[in-house]
Amino acid sequence: VTDQTSAHDPVHGYLPLGWSVAEWRARQESDPKAVEAAARASMKTHVAAMVDFWNAGVPTLDYGNNIRQVAQEEGLENAFAFPGFVPAYIRPLFCRGIGPFRWAALSGDPEDIYKTDQRMKELFPENTHLHNWLDMARERIAFQGLPARIMWIGLGDRHRAGLAINEMVRNGELKAPVVIGRDHLDSGSVASPNRETEAMKDGSDAVSDWPLLNALLNCASGATWVSLHHGGGVGMGFSQHSGMVICCDGTEEADRRIGRVLWNDPATGVMRHADAGYDIALDCAREHGLNLPGILKG
Repeated sequence: VTDQTSAHDPVHGYLPLGWSVAEWRARQESDPKAVEAAARASMKTHVAAMVDFWNAGVPTLDYGNNIRQVAQEEGLENAFAFPGFVPAYIRPLFCRGIGPFRWAALSGDPEDIYKTDQRMKELFPENTHLHNWLDMARERIAFQGLPARIMWIGLGDRHRAGLAINEMVRNGELKAPVVIGRDHLDSGSVASPNRETEAMKDGSDAVSDWPLLNALLNCASGATWVSLHHGGGVGMGFSQHSGMVICCDGTEEADRRIGRVLWNDPATGVMRHADAGYDIALDCAREHGLNLPGILKG
């Protein structure tokens, strides 16, 4: 059981219990404070029901919209009885720098994405999960704006994917350059105590040094652009995160930039989790030869 309402925006993202859509829309303009109060009260009821599911033994998780925080503020003391999706399922991936790897075709031609899909399958022949995802995405997910694709890969694989795409641009296999970015949700780019960094092993949930260091490292590595922002998923003021994009224009200079950015960006996630004491991250750091003085012993 989970919830994917836009609870981080109680005025425009959550329909209060017992309200019609017409009333909700009208009062968003005429009385937004009343909408917010009613939505927050409904969220308390909503989360209480999720807690009941959890107590009954049903797998239950927060999907990162901060609804538990609102319920707690409204007086539900056990609102955090069930976990968020990151500590429940995702953190072992983050420990290896695995997270969303996204690219967009500046040509606007979907064929460029389909060609990169095929190249990714060739590059990672043993990753059947990835192959299944790419096949399903082509069949079932429509493009919005520029054609784009996303997949989850980590340290040691992201730079290989980026270099392969840059080579395709250089060889004329693609009609135009491709830009590679990711989500603000990633292993080393976020401080979000109720989402990505919830229940960290060392209690560093709210330490925002890591997204700032991630942004600076991506600047130094040669990213095409770097951004700092907050509020992702959980609402303004509850998180800080950094973003980056690197352009694959087919040049040898881009090769060098891609090699640095798409290594250092996921490596930040491995470092962040190794620093927090996660064995998976420590093993990953050793495997990839990361130099972490004071963290890796011997």
